[in-house]
Amino acid sequence: MENNTRDFYSFISEKSNQCTENFALDPELYGQYNVKRGLRDKNGNGVLAGLTSISSVESFKIDDEGNKVPVEGRLLYRGYNINDLVNGAVASKRYGFEETAYLLLFGKLPTKEQLEEFCGFLGSLRCLPTNFVRDVIMKAPSKDIMNTLTRSILTLASYDENAADTSIENVLRQCLMLISEIPMLAVYGYHAYNHYERDDSMYIHRPDPSLSTAENILRMLRPDMKYSHLEAEVLDIALMLHMEHGGGNNSTFTTHVVTSSGSDTYSVIAAALSSLKGPKHGGANIKVVEMMNDLKANVSDTSDEEEVGAYLEKLLNKDAFDKKGLIYGIGHAVYTISDPRAKIFKRFVSELAEEKERQEDYRLYSMVEDLAPKIIAKKRKIYKGVSPNVDFYSGFVYGMLDIPLELFTPIFAMARVVGWSAHRIEELINVDKIIRPAYKSLVTPIDYVDINNR
Repeated sequence: MENNTRDFYSFISEKSNQCTENFALDPELYGQYNVKRGLRDKNGNGVLAGLTSISSVESFKIDDEGNKVPVEGRLLYRGYNINDLVNGAVASKRYGFEETAYLLLFGKLPTKEQLEEFCGFLGSLRCLPTNFVRDVIMKAPSKDIMNTLTRSILTLASYDENAADTSIENVLRQCLMLISEIPMLAVYGYHAYNHYERDDSMYIHRPDPSLSTAENILRMLRPDMKYSHLEAEVLDIALMLHMEHGGGNNSTFTTHVVTSSGSDTYSVIAAALSSLKGPKHGGANIKVVEMMNDLKANVSDTSDEEEVGAYLEKLLNKDAFDKKGLIYGIGHAVYTISDPRAKIFKRFVSELAEEKERQEDYRLYSMVEDLAPKIIAKKRKIYKGVSPNVDFYSGFVYGMLDIPLELFTPIFAMARVVGWSAHRIEELINVDKIIRPAYKSLVTPIDYVDINNR
């Protein structure tokens, strides 16, 4: 065979164009064959693919004539309104992540004694195998902490003698271990990257088993291990809000799909993490922060509504930021009138902004929150109503908590692993069929041609 000496990257460039040409399908074919593209109907609603008793996302009601009527968004965990769960924790001046995790995993709110026992178990599990930090986390550090996290979790499987056992008892043990360990894996992964790639100091603080998950995250992250009660409270609420969001989101559906194949817990959670890291899912709050930074860099007076509004119009017209035509953090696949998580978040953003002396940034976020839906309504012909989603404020909150950008999505994962765990157990208990969707093939037979005649 003739030796091909041309540049590899020119080969890749040519073949990528060939892929684009030969893989592209006519969008009209999806309608012709009644294919639910992306498992969504023509209105963007998710195709019903399963049942769950873990949580409920509500954004509309059915009126007497059978029509869908948008309502204020509601998020229920095991039937309990997320507002009530957050308010209950705040009113009693305690952290709610652990209590909410207990609810999602076991189906009922714990008594004081049960919660104390559960917190004790989680505290005792906040440890990693001997030399794991040195031998795994500090090797090949990466700016992408989600990849570091995924690699670490897959490696943990080799330390588990019963890694492949899918009995409920064993899976629950593994899930509780990962819920406890993921904050350590992520924060240590960041410190390794910060040290080896940025030549900064290395901090490996051990977690305190007597502290909450939120407190330990801040303790492990900060050089002096210090934090205020408000900081830990707001982070705890963020973890509660991100913990679960129905069975239809991408990473939770991934959890069901990989679980249905009979795979082990470590592989399932690694797959869910790989799904979550995408900018269309868990990485969305990073885009909000980047967008707002671009706004501040390109608007001379950020207190002027007219100037800010003009920038937002440029976003929609694909003339600003990443030119994708999106105002990040505004709108949601399910919610229309409001995202309950965003409304809860905003209650605490003002107080935190005052403590951190970020009132000017808070006013800008509030202005964008007010202007964006109006501008979208004016610019978009099809308009069902949009509102800020949880990502709009979460990145701002994490920034005020001095959480580095590289840890924004891992923070999401530290919370959502609870929901993934609950859905994995639910799938194992209730379904014994592998999830196997059908694809309509457009392949037609072609006669083979000998290589000398092509």
